[in-house]
Amino acid sequence: MLTSLARTLCVISSLLLPLVAAQDLVASLDYGTFQGAYSSKYNISYWQKIPFAAPPVGQNRFAGPKPPEPITNGTYDSSQPFDMCPQRTVNGSEDCLYLGLYSRPWTKGQPLRPVVVVFYGGGFIQGSAYFTLPPSAYPILNVSDTSDIVFIYPNYRTNAFGLLAGAEVLNDEHSDTNAGLLDQRAAISWANRYAAQFGGDPEDVSIWGQSAGGGSVVAQVIADQDFDGRTGARFTKALASSPYWAKTYDADGPEAQWNYDTLVNGTGCAGAEDTLACLKGLDVQTIRDASLYITATHVYNTSSYTWAPVIDGKFLPRRLTQAVGEGRVNARVGFGMYNTHEGETFIPGGLGGAKDSGSPPFNSSDASFEKWLGGFLPGLRKCELEAVKRYYPKNGSSEGIPSYEGWYTAAGLIYRDVVLACPAYWMAGAQPKGSWLGEYSIAPAKHASDTYWWNTVNAAQQTDPFHYHGYTGAFASFFVTGDPNKLKLTNSSVPGVPDLDTGKEFNINAEGFANVDITQLEKRCGLWKKLAPRIPI
Repeated sequence: MLTSLARTLCVISSLLLPLVAAQDLVASLDYGTFQGAYSSKYNISYWQKIPFAAPPVGQNRFAGPKPPEPITNGTYDSSQPFDMCPQRTVNGSEDCLYLGLYSRPWTKGQPLRPVVVVFYGGGFIQGSAYFTLPPSAYPILNVSDTSDIVFIYPNYRTNAFGLLAGAEVLNDEHSDTNAGLLDQRAAISWANRYAAQFGGDPEDVSIWGQSAGGGSVVAQVIADQDFDGRTGARFTKALASSPYWAKTYDADGPEAQWNYDTLVNGTGCAGAEDTLACLKGLDVQTIRDASLYITATHVYNTSSYTWAPVIDGKFLPRRLTQAVGEGRVNARVGFGMYNTHEGETFIPGGLGGAKDSGSPPFNSSDASFEKWLGGFLPGLRKCELEAVKRYYPKNGSSEGIPSYEGWYTAAGLIYRDVVLACPAYWMAGAQPKGSWLGEYSIAPAKHASDTYWWNTVNAAQQTDPFHYHGYTGAFASFFVTGDPNKLKLTNSSVPGVPDLDTGKEFNINAEGFANVDITQLEKRCGLWKKLAPRIPI
């Protein structure tokens, strides 16, 4: 018969068993063992640093990622920071191909959960996947008990280090155009192979990103899954939030070649017999300085930040409009989002004033608008530019704007639709099993305004649970079930997310939610699809 002390110890032990199991934070993979951590404040298990590829240094600079190096010196401490990939002034390191992940606590034997691989934004020139607590997107995990998700955040190379093209790179057997996109692909493949060791379902993977992260989603959706005979990256759901999908030039076209030649000249490699070998031998800072100069060369004309995915005939064999037109997409369901006024983030502010301002200077006159329009769309003929003006008149309207006056708003809508809204619409609408589109209209509704509700913990999630549950809950439902309405958190009288087949979009506004007709957007995106080869998108 148990003594009183023995019975007490048994009770204590039984109470501790779930806690001990939840703290079992060692994941053993075939190339290393990784120690994670647990946050009782946020009730998440997390690994902040796991290498998913070898450092892309030396001859591997400008090449797609190679398998991670085996870890042979014991258990790897994954509760530590990692550096961003090289970007801007003095930030980052080439030893940067790491990822972090987090979820609610899980133990072996429990059901596997949906996985979301998240790509960061930053105009394809900057960004970092390293997270602190509470991590990015925690409000989505925390919106309800049903949003049980494993989030994975990989670094990927940007600017010249990740998106250098030109004939020299395209034709070199040891280099890859779109190397940063191949980093992303490797992270998806990593999830397919290893997510189960962290409680994630490798057959239920979503990809998601905002801005250039959303553009990255577009790229992965239309990429060649059999690229170069490599193992494909499997995902079933794609959510692109304000996808920054800049013009996609040919990898050896004049625009991409200009980037390469300018980088060569700016780094002192112009006189080298093998300019690509010279670039691979330079120190990081030399390339970074030249890359930053290139970034700033097209701010208010063709490409905004210059560095972007290219059509290489390999990983990206066709442009977005062609891929969706042919049904060549890699997801089953798609959800696209855009913000009403987000195009205004990327156009000259001077277009809204009577006097010249900015550098280069612009004003609200017809002539100044036409100067901007011709610079933004230099491939269009005069008659085509006139057609654009008819679709986007000086005084007009759009789905989220009942009426406007002036070229500033018209220019913002043009940029928004070409680079952000239509790519979201096309990507979502091309998926065979389900498609949804949403527009965020709560003022100021500029680029990234909507991240307020789902990216960081803030007071509004408590003071305005209606918007939080309706908007963030739709994201959570999509990631968990593939349908933004299936786990709807608002009551039945509140509009949900209409399927694109209905000709309507989900609108998030100051009063709440609505289903809005998208006839105007469909017509305008139809115009851009006709003009796509001359833009090109």
